Amino acid sequence: MTVNLKKIDYKSALLGIAFVIMWSSAFTSAKVLVQYSPPLFILAIRFLISGSIGILLAYLMGQRINFSKNEWKVIIVFGICQNSIYLGLNFIAMKWVDAGIGAVIASTLPIMVATFSIIMRRENLNILRLFGLCIGFSGVLLIMIQRIEDPTSILGLFFCSVGAIALAIATIVVNKTATKGENILMIVGLQMLIGSLTLFPFALLIEDWFLKPTLPFFISFSYTTIFPGLVATVIWLKLVGRIGATQASSYHFLNPFFGVVTAAALLSENLTLFDYSAVIIITLGIIITQRKIKH
Repeated sequence: MTVNLKKIDYKSALLGIAFVIMWSSAFTSAKVLVQYSPPLFILAIRFLISGSIGILLAYLMGQRINFSKNEWKVIIVFGICQNSIYLGLNFIAMKWVDAGIGAVIASTLPIMVATFSIIMRRENLNILRLFGLCIGFSGVLLIMIQRIEDPTSILGLFFCSVGAIALAIATIVVNKTATKGENILMIVGLQMLIGSLTLFPFALLIEDWFLKPTLPFFISFSYTTIFPGLVATVIWLKLVGRIGATQASSYHFLNPFFGVVTAAALLSENLTLFDYSAVIIITLGIIITQRKIKH
């Protein structure tokens, strides 16, 4: 077995980096939003707006709500797992944990996807990709070890971990549908509306509704609704359809660095030499994971 060093999918790499920058910044914007509104309430509103915009744009592009029974199942599972569970739990957890810690826990997604894919026999994981995943995870550990010493809520860490598991399941389930590359924007819009519909009842039951209309709130809400909410999800589906769930999810290893940098810049969370060193290791792991293999 030899590695073809010349065959790196640069378009996929650009998609992956664009996705992870937007996705990682969502932890910081979520941290800001929960200071001015209940987490589930504001997330449900965000999904309602993002989903409506996505469906409208998809319709103008000629996409229609025309899915098979199996595709509807995928859309519903994706909407519940990614939006209701993953983002719902992460938004709640932001009341107790740093935005950087949330990004670190989210970066364990590749390991979860690889493990579930092997168990479900959805993908073959070769030795090279496994090696790349292990290197990437070691970089994550560098960041986590030094930050886990800070006093944070165990419940918040638990919520982030359960959310990451839900996202791994969503990634695997959506893999087959995303590969078709059809009606992606319509799928994104619909799964966001599903997230909104499932979160509203919980927001009504367990939250006291309030809203402080400050400038930081409006900036964070507008950014989160358009970029991490809509644009990043479209890019994610395209990336999964292009290179598969396991390879695509390896980009989540970059979440700790970009998440920590964004939180440090906007929320004054600490940024250390370990963070800079870890991103080099993480990037190396992603490069190895993306190599084309010749047998």
